[in-house]
Amino acid sequence: MSKPIRFNAFEMNCVAHQSPGLWRHPRDRSRDYKRLDYWIDLSRTLERGLFDGLFLADVLGVYDVFGGGPEAALRHGTQIPVNDPLLLVPAMAAATRHLGFGVTVNLSFEPPYGFARRMSTLDHLTEGRIGWNIVTGYLDSAAKAAGRARQTAHDDRYAVAEDYMAAVYKLWEGSWADDAVLADAAAGVFADPAGVRRIEHRGPHFQIDALHLSEPSPQRTPVLYQAGTSPAGRDFAARHAECIFMSGPSRKVIAPRVAAIRAAAARLGRPPDAILMFSLLTVIVAATDEEAQARHDEYRAYADHEGALTLMSGWTGIDFSKLDPDAVVQHVENDAGRSALENITRADPDRVWTVRQVAEHVSIGGIGPVVVGSPGTVADELERWVDETGIDGFNLAFAVRPETFRDVADHLVPELQRRGRYRTSYAEGTLREKLFGRSARLPGEHAGAAYRWARPAL
Repeated sequence: MSKPIRFNAFEMNCVAHQSPGLWRHPRDRSRDYKRLDYWIDLSRTLERGLFDGLFLADVLGVYDVFGGGPEAALRHGTQIPVNDPLLLVPAMAAATRHLGFGVTVNLSFEPPYGFARRMSTLDHLTEGRIGWNIVTGYLDSAAKAAGRARQTAHDDRYAVAEDYMAAVYKLWEGSWADDAVLADAAAGVFADPAGVRRIEHRGPHFQIDALHLSEPSPQRTPVLYQAGTSPAGRDFAARHAECIFMSGPSRKVIAPRVAAIRAAAARLGRPPDAILMFSLLTVIVAATDEEAQARHDEYRAYADHEGALTLMSGWTGIDFSKLDPDAVVQHVENDAGRSALENITRADPDRVWTVRQVAEHVSIGGIGPVVVGSPGTVADELERWVDETGIDGFNLAFAVRPETFRDVADHLVPELQRRGRYRTSYAEGTLREKLFGRSARLPGEHAGAAYRWARPAL
């Protein structure tokens, strides 16, 4: 039986996410990012399309590498202004029943104690449909905003992340017993004090001595997403991630990354299929190939190449404003996001990229590929990606919002369903249960399960 194909919508609480310039398109609603009705309408469209979830990106700094300052990012709206993604979730959860929500929160700037409570709160309010995209930050501007001279070195960020994960696992999994909440009105006892214990964490980067403030939520630990595919990121993902978001320009690039992560997970005693892999992709689909191509050409007229290079400069730490448009892009080691530059310079030995070509490529869909065509044409390509790389699905970026997602729900999903490659209904339960068909809790072989507390029976 062929593997089913999964979709997440890749969004951000800002104007220009992965396709800078398209906010100017007359059908685009990006300027409504500040309005709850936009997000509520989007969540209902995604649930109609049976998406697994809405994956909300975030960034705490400004893309100020291009030109040495924030002017280009501000001028082109490249991920600034940007609002908090977590505050959108309760309204969307109230408007839907099944859609999951993966929210990006940067652990480099979030003390674990308060963060653990916010995620437990969201898990309660969504009835178990919340996930956390674990990121460690890559912008010096974010570090400076937090009072630091610069960002932590790339691999050192993952050492900090390991300590952070231990702290939040202890809070989510080990502070409250499963049966601590009695809610016994007759006896006047809400929670059994013997079922709640103080967490003491003395790590190299974080120290906690406290009770977790929230009672156990449906999943306790949110579904864990992670996007790092550098060597340090792969090791971290193999230990902690349940879903991995990766990006690359071709199937040839993605396939070995998938295999490497699954092999690393197996070495840690996790089943190779314990991690769902989602690859970045942008779909432009219409009733016919000709209509889809016309729509793509129309979108291209609004693409913003300087805005694209502003994003790429932030992702890579390289100031593309200083390079000739026809210069060949070379790999440089630094402490920004390494995978983005590797996608351009190292991933495909058969292609040489100039700055101009990078700008053209990134201007719609970021560093992921763009698939254009009729439902049949697009479905053929998506099946090839899944079958040849071992991924489980796609994080679908938008070109024009919400038109891109509406077209996927209306045109592409029915075609994939006809082929037996896409669900026809949601499973019941929490996000973890829907994704994996198992318990709402972390599986026993997951690193976080080691922090569970089962108090001795009386």
